[in-house]
Amino acid sequence: MHADRLARVRAAMADQRVDGCLLSVGADLPWLIGYEAMPLERLTMLVVPRDGVATLVIPELEVPRVRVDDDVFRLRPWGETEDPVAIVAELLGAASRAAIGNRTWAQFLVALQRARPSTTFTTTSELIGPLREVKDPDEVAALRRAAQAVDRIAAALQAGDIPLVGRTEAEVSAELSRRILAEGHQRVNFAIVAAGEDAASPHHEPGPRVIRPGEVVLCDFGGTMLTDSGAGYCSDITRCVVTGQPTDEMAEVYAVLHEAQAAAVAAGRVGTPAEDVDAAARAIIADAGFGDRFVHRTGHGIGVEEHEDPYIVTGNRRPLVAGNAYSVEPGIYLPDRFGFRLEDIVVATDDGPEALNRADHRLVPVDA
Repeated sequence: MHADRLARVRAAMADQRVDGCLLSVGADLPWLIGYEAMPLERLTMLVVPRDGVATLVIPELEVPRVRVDDDVFRLRPWGETEDPVAIVAELLGAASRAAIGNRTWAQFLVALQRARPSTTFTTTSELIGPLREVKDPDEVAALRRAAQAVDRIAAALQAGDIPLVGRTEAEVSAELSRRILAEGHQRVNFAIVAAGEDAASPHHEPGPRVIRPGEVVLCDFGGTMLTDSGAGYCSDITRCVVTGQPTDEMAEVYAVLHEAQAAAVAAGRVGTPAEDVDAAARAIIADAGFGDRFVHRTGHGIGVEEHEDPYIVTGNRRPLVAGNAYSVEPGIYLPDRFGFRLEDIVVATDDGPEALNRADHRLVPVDA
């Protein structure tokens, strides 16, 4: 698998006239070789020449963490008194154009520019991004397993098995986080819990606010689940409940959102421009009079990162292809009152869109 991905990266390098590819922190490295660099001041960097052997330059003390694949890369450990940038620059050689990972620390890029002033640097987003956004069957299976795990947590929330009333948002967020880990994720990426008026803030930070009866509780959570390849694949789901019976207004607003989300999921067919999926949700919300209360894109790609290509947003005219995996998560937010968001992960297939999340899409009243 990794050897095939390396061959595809090199083919893209040839097409784009890139002589060397440099990967450090971020998702490109684990996707390519199954190893995730530690985000430290000690440089870890995979140097991939267009021709020749790929070399992982890595602090000597981190070598035991690496599962080496001799068919894909070799190791170049460096000691505490060595200069890793000089090692990378030597391996890069006389490359006239090099692609460097988008998440690479600026200090290392600046040092490389000084060491190789004749090299033009670009980012890997155009080189590796198009490869990563088309998932193979194993990647889709990994995303499906992660989705099923958070579905079980969402089902527990909707069943009233996660106490809400009388607890703080932060306490509920912590419980969601514990459940994410218990369901087999390596780490928690986020666990948003927003009650009442806080639910009108799409990226609310859970805090000391106590959840009360008769209000909306928006929960958006996900993590990263490791696979045998060494890379982790992400989950991401949003469900809303009401602590008691929803008001007529809540029910009416949520019905609009429910319809919009279902329309956007159904629109995600191979060949459909990504912006048309966004438009499918946005039109229904706008027709109901809430267009100015839907303040973000409809979705984002997902894979080894929780946010990656393709983005489901106005202006992205690229057609969906089989293997694209992305969220569909329209929202309606009424300031100082409440907000709703409904999110599934969807995969574009030749047989139509497959929603990986199956947890109940209704606005569930809970006695919790």
